[in-house]
Amino acid sequence: MRNVTIDNVTDVVVGSLGKSGEITDRQREIMTSLITHLHGFIKDVNMTHAEFLGACNFLARAGAICSDKRQEFILLADILGVEVLVDMISNPVAAGESESTVLGPFYRENPPVLPKGASTVQKAFDNQETVYVEGYVRDGNGNPVAGATLDIWEDAPNGLYENHDPDQPDYNLRGRFETDENGHYALVAVRPVPYPIPEDETAGELLHFMGHHPNRPGHLHFIVSGDGFRPLITQIYDADTEWLDNDSVFAVKESLIGKFEKAPEGADTDLVLRFDFTLRRAGEAQMAAE
Repeated sequence: MRNVTIDNVTDVVVGSLGKSGEITDRQREIMTSLITHLHGFIKDVNMTHAEFLGACNFLARAGAICSDKRQEFILLADILGVEVLVDMISNPVAAGESESTVLGPFYRENPPVLPKGASTVQKAFDNQETVYVEGYVRDGNGNPVAGATLDIWEDAPNGLYENHDPDQPDYNLRGRFETDENGHYALVAVRPVPYPIPEDETAGELLHFMGHHPNRPGHLHFIVSGDGFRPLITQIYDADTEWLDNDSVFAVKESLIGKFEKAPEGADTDLVLRFDFTLRRAGEAQMAAE
């Protein structure tokens, strides 16, 4: 095509798909939609060349920031509501299972395996409130899921995750726990506090450009998994935390809000939180997705 114009450029690019190499139907579907929407966006905003170069530079700087401690593109996706949208599309709720939500950028693989009821707290903070977290993991029929794994992580009372705070011990406030024969789990953590997502670098630039704040409500992260079940990536939110109605990454769901209650007299923690999880069997999850 020697005469590409504003009117035909989208069709020309879409028409080039698969001309010089084999592509799958899914690749064609994805690229056709991407090209069509991207070209439409550029036309809608009447993008200038200076703005285009600025966008390229922004993405290059975002990539340079990425490391094993910070995934800048996940942060950008969270700020735009992209990750939560992908999660809702990927994990539709159809059989009474617990709702999922975003993984976020602060997860670390291979946290320590701890016995039931153990504490994830390696460093005490003056303002911390300890909490006994317990509940049951069941299937959609209410049967206990024995031997399920719960991978948990959270921010410290200073609002920082340990991999962003050199003063915290390695894997502080992180751990893996297993349910007993009744599907029961238990652990000791601290009450999570609201915190701002990183607002320096490109994430901060995007927040400023959008006129949006960086704050997240207090929450505990969980990955709950069991043999034959679809892994559940979710967060449990403190019912009394700030920012529940204005989360900077749009990830709060009503079913994921838990009440931190005052612990009974003589207890070893300040608070207790009871929260149950329902997992969907892997085959059921596949049928729902289809």
